Amino acid sequence: MSDSSVNKRSLKRLTWLLVIFVAFAGLITGAKLSNVEGATFVPELALDLQGGTQVILKPNIDGGKTASAEQLKQAVDIIRQRIDSTGVSEAQIVTQGDGAEAAIVVSIPGKPSETTLELIKASAKLEFRPVLVTGAGASSLVTPGATKDNPSPSPTLPSSSPIATSTAEPTDNSDLNWVTAELQAQYEALDCSTAFREPGQVDDPTKPLVTCDREKTTKFLLGPVELDGTDISKAVSSPVTTSNGAATGGYAVDLTFTDAGGKKFGEVTGRLFPLSSPRNQFAVTIDGYIVTAPAIQAVITAGTAQITGDFNQESADNLANQLKYGSLPIGFKVESQENISATLGSQQLQSGLIAGAIGMLLVLIYSLFQYRALAVVTVGSLVVAAALTYLAITLLSWRMDYRLSLAGVAGLIVAIGITVDSFIVYFERVRDELREGRPLAVAVETGWKRAWRTILVSDIVSLLAAGTLYFLTVGNVRGFAFTLGLTTIIDLAVVVLFTVPVLTLLANLKFFSSGHPWSGFEIQGLSGERYSGRFTFRSVDQSVARNRKSAGESHKRQTIAERKASGQSKDGGVQ
Repeated sequence: MSDSSVNKRSLKRLTWLLVIFVAFAGLITGAKLSNVEGATFVPELALDLQGGTQVILKPNIDGGKTASAEQLKQAVDIIRQRIDSTGVSEAQIVTQGDGAEAAIVVSIPGKPSETTLELIKASAKLEFRPVLVTGAGASSLVTPGATKDNPSPSPTLPSSSPIATSTAEPTDNSDLNWVTAELQAQYEALDCSTAFREPGQVDDPTKPLVTCDREKTTKFLLGPVELDGTDISKAVSSPVTTSNGAATGGYAVDLTFTDAGGKKFGEVTGRLFPLSSPRNQFAVTIDGYIVTAPAIQAVITAGTAQITGDFNQESADNLANQLKYGSLPIGFKVESQENISATLGSQQLQSGLIAGAIGMLLVLIYSLFQYRALAVVTVGSLVVAAALTYLAITLLSWRMDYRLSLAGVAGLIVAIGITVDSFIVYFERVRDELREGRPLAVAVETGWKRAWRTILVSDIVSLLAAGTLYFLTVGNVRGFAFTLGLTTIIDLAVVVLFTVPVLTLLANLKFFSSGHPWSGFEIQGLSGERYSGRFTFRSVDQSVARNRKSAGESHKRQTIAERKASGQSKDGGVQ
């Protein structure tokens, strides 16, 4: 391959690196100038370094019963899943006290979004109820116009109100005989724009419920509970496609029920499907408010269902998270919500940054001692890696609610060693090629082919370790694993898009190609070395080695001649 094509390829890689920088910086700058919520030029800090918001949840069980340790543990797991679904937020969720004094303390770094707070506070049990009646959210009555026969008409109820009350026993949960005179009066008086529920209110699952949707536009009269959140095993959002597989642009929520839940859901859909609207609808409630109330369009016995409607990707994701993580074993009420100070503070952050700076300085000193002018490539690569990491963390702070904790800072410091290790492997491969007598430009190209596999395998091992920690742990350890995995990926990008092309371009400079003593590629200085391992070289006296080799060959030839002469003597040959 010609020098011209190699240089063009190197410049192309550097251009791609510049594009990545511009894209990251452009996204952040554009969002900040547009006043997008959460957009920032500075990475967000975790609870230990910044402080945040603390929410205390008290169990609220009907009949004044106390929550068991198992119920609290299950609730902590579900609340943690809810918060983690919004991103890596370094939240802390713990139980406090026992018996009547038991509580769950949720500590969230910084100022959490309203979505995250709603996921925490929506702590009542998720329930599925059949719809009996729906109506406008306001309690205003409809007055017909005056006529000749009726000059003073009386107000009438909206057409969606119950037509009549009953004292008969209902035969199933969709039976309108649930609508008593008292229940109808409660429904008629309900105004969704006013506060009609107590915080943490617990509803009897065996009785009907009068409530509103979360937008407070529609009120509902629901039958008793048919299923609850424990009957759902999976809920995910997905794009809606046609029968030919083409995307329609809409989104849906796919539900998978447990075996028992699928059986119950099949029985319910079999009962609701023949009914007319709105009694063919199935409402999902969290904290007593309607999350969604889709109509049943078929009898579903396979244990899976799809909720369609006017969803975009964000609303479908939110609904899927609510369905997936809404199954708390007990109800809760918010006892308090307050701001809390940092547990460690800025001094620990400064100490971590100083430790990272010391590590960088030691790397620089080692590079100058071992590789001389090549230290420019090492330092340049570290600076590029640091800048990319900073932009990536800042972008994730906005898009994923990522928070940098002290454990995350430790992951960044470990990344320095991973990045430097890649440089050492590459530089030593190039030196090996120089010892074989190849020109520097060829040695850089061939050395990279030999070093790439080693670097890739090393980084894959780091990624596997980071992935294992991330999926099997929680809290700060998870933050450490995340930063370790992120910086490992960035290391690969920097080596490919910066280190290799820069070294390729430097190889064309006379200072490096001539083997200058300060270039790091001095041929005379490398001719007597053999690479025998990381950081280890073994010096060999070439003259001694050649003498030993010659002596061995001479001894070998002499021995053969003597044996031949001896054989001829025994055969009577001429002496």
